[in-house]
Amino acid sequence: MPIAYTPGLRVTGDAVLHLERRLPMKGEVLVSPGEAVTSETAVARVEMPGNLHTVRASQLLNLEPRELVGHMVVKVGEAVETGTVLARTQGLWGLFKSEVKAPVAGTVEEVSLTSGHVRIREGARRVEVLAHCAGRVTEVIPDEGAVIETRGALVQGIFGVGGERTGVVKLAVSSPEARVSAESLGDCQGRVLVAGASVDGETLRRAAAAGAAGLVVGAISDEVLREYVGYDIGVAITGREDVSMTLILTEGFGELPMARRTWELLASLEGQLASVNGTTQIRAGVIRPEIIVTREAAGGEAAEAPAQILQIGARVRVIREPYFGALGRVAALPSELVEIDTESRVRIASIALDGGETVSVPRANLELIQE
Repeated sequence: MPIAYTPGLRVTGDAVLHLERRLPMKGEVLVSPGEAVTSETAVARVEMPGNLHTVRASQLLNLEPRELVGHMVVKVGEAVETGTVLARTQGLWGLFKSEVKAPVAGTVEEVSLTSGHVRIREGARRVEVLAHCAGRVTEVIPDEGAVIETRGALVQGIFGVGGERTGVVKLAVSSPEARVSAESLGDCQGRVLVAGASVDGETLRRAAAAGAAGLVVGAISDEVLREYVGYDIGVAITGREDVSMTLILTEGFGELPMARRTWELLASLEGQLASVNGTTQIRAGVIRPEIIVTREAAGGEAAEAPAQILQIGARVRVIREPYFGALGRVAALPSELVEIDTESRVRIASIALDGGETVSVPRANLELIQE
């Protein structure tokens, strides 16, 4: 019988992780091989050129482009502040003066006699890449970054928004089936809140406004997610949303209780510093949102879970409709091909769902859950 290998979410209390930390462009690496780092250690940095702003000066002053240079008040290479006069005309008999002012602070980079435009470059922006997790540098990537090795607990989610943040793990509810409410949040400042089955929009807003670094929950509705982010999330990679709190879903969309094993692991980590990242890519080159809590090595190497295969008894999650997000165990793996709604012939699996129903699902629509 053929064996299907299926990607799965990792939920483990002890694993050795290697985190590649890279700059968006070549810069300066600040760490050395073997160096110990914390989550806030700067691994590499680069001075990114500021944004370039174009001012249609000749048009605004009603001049021909070649006439602009005679009316410039500042020179190329000169620093300006927001509101600095760039060019001025005297008007008729010195009356009715017209002026063009800088929309931003920066340096005058060009005065074009062809277009009549003045271009202002904002100041350079320093970009630093942090280690994100405590650990040790195992490799330096010249001019780009480093690889950090760390040991600790890892919980991968199914979907997330918001970038990298750190905070102390705090339980916001008493069980994985409970719904978190705004009244039960308590002190959120600098916390990674662990919720249960679902969360509403008001609670999300309250937690973010109160300074929570992250919120981990079983599921939410797509309406609440849209309201939180401000727009519909497409199929592209997430993680760059303009939100102050990282949100990670462990099960899916709707109202689904957090898997008990995930809940119990996160509950055991309460009070410890967690590094969270909501970045998600669902299609090719899958990237999962993650919660990492590093631990001091207790001698030797952490035992990595062996690669899992789809077999009878394996714990799985359905990742396509009509059973999206449902959890269960593989009850049977028929070898014959079965025609599905798309008229394709595929191998299926018989899944005993947690609710008691047994359904047939294409094997490609399943995701293994590590146990």
